[in-house]
Amino acid sequence: MPRPEALFLHGVAVGVMTYGFTSLRTLPMDGWIRAQKGGHFQFLTIQGLAVAWFTMVLSLGCDALPSFAALRAAKRASLMIALPLTFVISAVYWSLLLFFPSLILQRQLPGLSEPSSSSTLPELARIPFNIDFSLHLAPVITLLADFIFFEKKYTKKQVQIGSPLVVLACGTWYASWVEYCASYNHTFPYPFLTENPFNIRVGIYTFVSFLAWSCFRLMNALHP
Repeated sequence: MPRPEALFLHGVAVGVMTYGFTSLRTLPMDGWIRAQKGGHFQFLTIQGLAVAWFTMVLSLGCDALPSFAALRAAKRASLMIALPLTFVISAVYWSLLLFFPSLILQRQLPGLSEPSSSSTLPELARIPFNIDFSLHLAPVITLLADFIFFEKKYTKKQVQIGSPLVVLACGTWYASWVEYCASYNHTFPYPFLTENPFNIRVGIYTFVSFLAWSCFRLMNALHP
């Protein structure tokens, strides 16, 4: 029998994240982003959202088929990727949004904002809170709740060997992908990458990857 509270969490999570992704087309910057190499998938946020959504779909499968061992193993592997990824996305995004918004938000393109005779820079392209929540908070909140209440902690071997390999693979993939997209677009999806030279960007990729690994170890250690 599926646990009703787990089924509710996983179902709501899939619905909220689906809403967040489908709502991207309502944003003024959507057309400009879609026209670029990589589209919305240039953004680490969207890649994290996709992995989180997939993890929750697997969770629904596990709720329906609790004795299916292969499905459970796939869900655990996906969770190992999604949990630290969404945690870092949320931590970096909300910290910068609160204190240095110009480093995380693109500026509105001419013609997408209200006309003005002012010589100041265009306004930052802010996201409505309901969409922002679906993209930058819901994934980590629901994944963390799922991990704490419905999953076992990872073994020492999985933490010491599996998680560093996962973080290294994901960090290398995103760094290579976003650099490749920027070579066509001549800009990065995040201003803090656009405004820094290559050697500083490598430092950023390395630091964020280390932060993801450290967060995963901490979350697993604190698991009851």
